[in-house]
Amino acid sequence: MIKIDYNSNIKNKYSKNDLQKVADLVSKKEKKVTGLVEINMVGDKEMTELNFQYRGKKYPTDVLSFAWTEEKKIKSPLLGQIYICLPQIKRQSKEFDVKENEELARMLIHGLLHLVGHDHIKKEPAKKMFKIQEGVIKKLGYVCQKFI
Repeated sequence: MIKIDYNSNIKNKYSKNDLQKVADLVSKKEKKVTGLVEINMVGDKEMTELNFQYRGKKYPTDVLSFAWTEEKKIKSPLLGQIYICLPQIKRQSKEFDVKENEELARMLIHGLLHLVGHDHIKKEPAKKMFKIQEGVIKKLGYVCQKFI
C-alpha cells in the first residue's frame, strides 16, 4: 500500500486524491511501491534550481525522484520524494499531443518507479520500466505512447 503526502507551491487543479489514485495503481503493478511518498508540485524556477543542484542542468525537467532508502541502511516508511514541474508537464502534453492529466500521471508513475530502482539508461531495464509505466497509463484509460 502506498500513501502520499501532497504539497504544492503553485496553483493547480490536481488534488491529493487524483495523485493517490495513480499511486495506488502503480503499487498494484509494482509491489516495491509501498510506504509513504512525498509529492511536490513546483514551478519552473524551483525545478530549475533542483535540476541544477542535483544534476548540473540549468533548465526545468518534468520529474525528479529522491529515494529515501536508496542504500537500504535506513529503515523508514518514507519511500522518497518526487518533484513534478507542472509548467513542464503542460509543455510536454502539447508537444506529445496528450492531455495534461495524462502527462502528469505518466510522470508521477515514472517518478514512483525511479524511487524503487527502475531506470532507463540501458535498453532492457528501460523496456521493463516503460512497460509498467504505460500499463498503468492504459489502466487509467489513456492511450499509450510508444517510448522504445
